[in-house]
Amino acid sequence: MKVRAGIVGGAGYTGGEMIRLLVNHPSVEIAFVNSSSNAGNLLSDVHTDLLGDTDLRFTDQLPQDIDVLFLCVGHGDAKKFLTANPIAEGIKIIDLSQDFRLKAAAGDQWVYGLPELNRERIKAASYIANPGCFATAIQLALLPLAAKGLLKNEVHINATTGSTGAGQSLSATSHFSWRNNNLSVYKAFEHQHLNEIGESLLQLAPEFNSELSFIPQRGDFTRGILAAVYTETELAAEEIEKLYEDYYAEHVFTHVSKKNIDLKQVVNTNKGLVHVEKHGNKVFIVSMIDNLLKGASGQAVQNMNLMFGLPERQGLNLKAAAF
Repeated sequence: MKVRAGIVGGAGYTGGEMIRLLVNHPSVEIAFVNSSSNAGNLLSDVHTDLLGDTDLRFTDQLPQDIDVLFLCVGHGDAKKFLTANPIAEGIKIIDLSQDFRLKAAAGDQWVYGLPELNRERIKAASYIANPGCFATAIQLALLPLAAKGLLKNEVHINATTGSTGAGQSLSATSHFSWRNNNLSVYKAFEHQHLNEIGESLLQLAPEFNSELSFIPQRGDFTRGILAAVYTETELAAEEIEKLYEDYYAEHVFTHVSKKNIDLKQVVNTNKGLVHVEKHGNKVFIVSMIDNLLKGASGQAVQNMNLMFGLPERQGLNLKAAAF
C-alpha cells in the first residue's frame, strides 16, 4: 500500500522539488498537484525536466482521498488556505511556509519539523511545520552546543543563500542581470528565521539568553546555503569534535566532516554537512545544506517518512554532482 500525497502550490520551486522527489518515491503515489493558475496544464509544461517522468496535470480541485497534504505555498498563504479549505480529519499536513513554525501560531497541534531536534515528536505528529532554509543550516551548526548548555556568549552568524531561496516570483534582486556576479546583504540582524532558531535553542537550553547576530547574504549561485558561525567556548578542539559527532551519530542526513567543506558537496542532496574548528577561545562552525532540499522539500519528505514509519532515507538517496 502506498501513501497517497497531495501537493498544493505545485508550480513554484519547492512544489517542483516535491514533485521530483515523490514521483520517484517507491512508497508514494501523487494523487494530485493543485495550482489554480495552471489547472489543466501538464506538470511538465511548467517543470519541463519532468517530461517523460509523469503525465499528471495540475488541478484546481482538492480531493480528500489522500494520506498527506504538502503545502508548498507562500508565507501567510498556508493559514489562509487551511481556513478556506478545511482538510478531512486523519489527513496529515506538512506546511513548508513559516505560518506555523512559532509556538504562538502553532499551538499544540503543530510540531516543528527538524528531525535533528524533534525526530520522536515528528513520528507521532499529524501536522508538521517544516523549518526555514537559513534556520535549518544555522540550527545544525548550533544544536550540539545548545544541548550541552554551551551557548553562553554572543553567536556570530554569516550565511549566504542561492537565488532560489527568494522564490520564483521576480523582484528587483532576483533578476539574473542583477544577481549574477553580485553579492549583497539583506535583513541584517533582523531576519525572520531568527525567531524559530531562538525557540529551538531554548527547547534544548531553557537558560539560553545569548544574542544571535545574523548577517544574511544573497549569493550569485542558484541553490545552497553556507553558514559560517562562531562563538566563544572553553572546550578543547577534540572535545568539540566529539560533541558534534556524538550528537549527529544517529541522524542519517547530517554528517560531521573533519575536512573543510564546500557547497557542491550538498547541492542536489538532502545532506547537512558540518565542520568545526577551534581558534583561540572560539569555536568556528561551517554548516551547509541545499536550500530547496534539506532546507525545504527534501526535509518535508524526510518528515513524511518518519510520520508514516518509512525508512528515513527512502526516496532521498540523492547524489551531488561531482563537478
